[in-house]
Amino acid sequence: MPIIMCSKPSPIIFAILFLALLCNGASTVAGCIEGERNALVDFKRGLLDHTGRLSSWTGSDCCNWQGVACSNRTGHVVRLDLRNPHPLSIYTDDQPYNEWSMGGELRPSLLGLKKLRYLDLSMNNFGGRPIPEFIGSIRNLRYLDLSQAGLGGRVPRQIGNLSSLQYLDLNNCLFYMSSGRVPEFSIDDPLWISGLSSLQHLDMGCVKFGDTSSLVEYLNMLPHIVEVRLSRCEIQSIPLSLPHVNFTRLSTLDLSGNRIDSPTIPSWLFNVSSLVHLDLSDNSFRGSIPAEIGKLSSLEVLRLSNNSLQGVIPKEVGNICKLHTLGLSYMNISRSLPELGDVFSGCIKTRLEILELSSTGLTSYLPDWLGELTSLKTFYLDNNSLVGSLPESFGGLTSLQVLFLSYNKLNGTVPAEILGGLVELVYLDLSKNLLEGIISEAHLANLTKLSLLDLSSNRRLAVKFSPNWVPPFRLQLLDVSSCSLGKKFPSWIRNQANISWLLMANAGIEDAMPDWFWVSFVQVTWLNISKNAIYGSLPTNLSRNVRLLDLADNLFNGTIDPAIGESMPNLRILLLSGNKLYGDVPSSLCQLQIVEVIDLARNLFSGELPNCWKHNLTVLDLSSNNLSGGIPDTIGSLSSLKALHLSNNILSGEIPSSLQGCTGLAILDLSQNKFTGKVPTWIGESCPSLKILRLRSNMFAGRIPQNLSRLFGLHIVDLSHNNLSGTIPKSFGRFAAMKVKRANPEQVLQGSTSWYVESMEVVMKGKVLEYGDSNGILSLVTSLDLSGNNLYGTIPRELGSLRGLMSLNLSGNHLNCEIPKEVGSMQSLVSLDLSRNELSGAIPSTMAYLTFLSYLDLSSNNLSGRIPPGSQLQTFNESTYTGNPGLCGFPVKQICENDDNGTGTRNNNTSEEDGAGSQVWLSYLGTVLGGFVVGFWVLWGTLILKSNWKDAYLSYIDRQYDRFYVIAAITFNRFKNSYV
Repeated sequence: MPIIMCSKPSPIIFAILFLALLCNGASTVAGCIEGERNALVDFKRGLLDHTGRLSSWTGSDCCNWQGVACSNRTGHVVRLDLRNPHPLSIYTDDQPYNEWSMGGELRPSLLGLKKLRYLDLSMNNFGGRPIPEFIGSIRNLRYLDLSQAGLGGRVPRQIGNLSSLQYLDLNNCLFYMSSGRVPEFSIDDPLWISGLSSLQHLDMGCVKFGDTSSLVEYLNMLPHIVEVRLSRCEIQSIPLSLPHVNFTRLSTLDLSGNRIDSPTIPSWLFNVSSLVHLDLSDNSFRGSIPAEIGKLSSLEVLRLSNNSLQGVIPKEVGNICKLHTLGLSYMNISRSLPELGDVFSGCIKTRLEILELSSTGLTSYLPDWLGELTSLKTFYLDNNSLVGSLPESFGGLTSLQVLFLSYNKLNGTVPAEILGGLVELVYLDLSKNLLEGIISEAHLANLTKLSLLDLSSNRRLAVKFSPNWVPPFRLQLLDVSSCSLGKKFPSWIRNQANISWLLMANAGIEDAMPDWFWVSFVQVTWLNISKNAIYGSLPTNLSRNVRLLDLADNLFNGTIDPAIGESMPNLRILLLSGNKLYGDVPSSLCQLQIVEVIDLARNLFSGELPNCWKHNLTVLDLSSNNLSGGIPDTIGSLSSLKALHLSNNILSGEIPSSLQGCTGLAILDLSQNKFTGKVPTWIGESCPSLKILRLRSNMFAGRIPQNLSRLFGLHIVDLSHNNLSGTIPKSFGRFAAMKVKRANPEQVLQGSTSWYVESMEVVMKGKVLEYGDSNGILSLVTSLDLSGNNLYGTIPRELGSLRGLMSLNLSGNHLNCEIPKEVGSMQSLVSLDLSRNELSGAIPSTMAYLTFLSYLDLSSNNLSGRIPPGSQLQTFNESTYTGNPGLCGFPVKQICENDDNGTGTRNNNTSEEDGAGSQVWLSYLGTVLGGFVVGFWVLWGTLILKSNWKDAYLSYIDRQYDRFYVIAAITFNRFKNSYV
């Protein structure tokens, strides 16, 4: 029976009916709009999804698909979040990132999502594809994150059309630093940024800007901007002033890591009163820190590190009461650390949490006022000239989590009561100091949060724990290299299963490698236990995450795991030199996709080299083994190779022409093998970066290529002890790197890993000397050795232009005629060997100008005449001149005509003149010996503190002593004969 309404419905009933209809209508549109579902399906078709992150993209309701969100009211897709759930990190294994990254193409079907407001494609890898221009047509976008997505190329200016955009993140720094496999972002003209009128957050880290002259002005036009991050964008300048500062809401400004060259910090910054975070670090700001910086009363973070700032820290900094982070590292503070107490006595004293004063030139001791910074959590004081020990006031820093005091001159013991009270410590770095004594359980028993412990390079510091002690912490990094751990392998580290970095090099261990070691450290990525006396077999089950494996200079024996290329896919650096390993070089090494350094030198490997080399090798060192056969052609495919060491093996054949593909070679060492054929002329054409060429002790024949002199950087050439013939090329006088004496050391393998230290043997002064490259000493050595060949003809006068050459060895050839007087122009010569040739004539008097010469061998020639008197040449022993029967004068026994029977050096002058001459010689001797004593101890004192210089100069000092001894002998003979 129908219901008959006899009265008019009330307005409330109509409202209820309307809401019901509205809700019912909404439920009908909720779910997914067909056109947008089709757009998403087409977008998916363009993507590469290896792990099936989009496997839920099936069925009709796209609003329930992974990463998709729809409006509850309209049903339109408003959010698309495809961010990689395993972000890229330079500190952890990137395998999960690689596995979960999506790639492919970004199809314009996204334009079908008319109401899309949120788009996040970050942390993927799109293989260097450019950002598509159609992104600028998604007009409703408010949030756009394309950071670390493997995109590259020019950023489309169409993005400037997104007037509703509030958040824009194109930061590409992390991806580029970790992989370097894609092109970088670039912006030619940033004018379009001014069109983002709603923008609040902008991050374009590592986007390379072209024209930046008006960049700040464009940013100043954004009325709502709150956060600007433009780190490492190659910005070269910013204005010193602005006509009007429009940054009324700006709280974060990060311009770090650019190329900003400015005479001062711009004054307009001090008018941005809303600033909370200001980072100008890693630029070229000059001058001092202006006192006006104290006007930024809202500032919480101030980073000015690594600029050219100098002078005092204004005390006004101490009045910024909200400041909790202060970074002033790498500036020249012209005060000792105790004198900074007035800066840190202000209201920041109890607020400051992070204080960075690394590399600021601070001197003196650690003052007591540091203990008053009670809120301090992070403290960097490394790389200064601080002395003394930890003050008792440090015990009051109970909130301290990070303490870096490395690279100072701190001495004495480490008090257990101070260190043990810092219970919040997470990172502790006391490395590279002069600390001594013992670190025991009492020092670390309360540090339950400790994650990083670095005590390395304190040679008088011993780390001694009970074998049964179980530490309360779980370390991620342990570095006790160059400390004393005792002869037994430290068992207390067994439960440190979380360690990623384990460094125990040169720690005095003389023990077998325990079986538990390879099982316990399944997370290790960087392992260095080199320079001990550890013995045992190499592992077959080490962590797949290992990037550095350094077992060099131990007593390991056995073979390398044949499947090493499969078991360690992330290996970058393999250092196994100086052990007792044998067998074949496994071909699976070629499967290491990202390996950079392979060093298997000084072992017992035999057989032929595998012929499968590829990828990104920078250093390949297989020297001092028993390898045979020829050089594999595939080595020539290593275009990134900088150093190839194959010396001291029994390799044979000719140098393959395929090596022309190694265009980046800086070092080629094939010495002490059985190579034959000619020295290839292509070396002077295809290896423009070559700096060291060693082919000594082989069976090379033919002429020396003249075009070697085209190699601008070549400074060590050793072609000695071969069967080379012909004349010495006159073009050798054009070696550019040998013409000028170098003053500033630089590493020969620039840009290579710091874990591999290059070294090279150079025959100089009649000895084999080894020069390391850790401090760039190798780059200062210049040597030309053509000895032990069948060269004939004259010594080219053109060699006289090599004024930076330190060692010249032409001995054991068939060179004839006179020694050219131009040799006297080679002012840097320390060692000169012309022995065992057929040279004739007199010794040129110009050789007396070689004041640095400490080794000379002219023996076994046909030289004649007087040895130039009163000069450098008379300070050498008689053996220097033996085998030259025509030579006369001191120090040989042959007396020259018109000389008396005394010394063989006197003329028919009066005794008064000789007496005066003797007095001059005695005066000269006194000055020289006095200066030598003073100079010796000044230099020796320096060498005690800088041991890396010692090896390079020790032999030189010995030669100086011998020289002065000979001077004394000459003078004594002259003095004696003046009274005979």
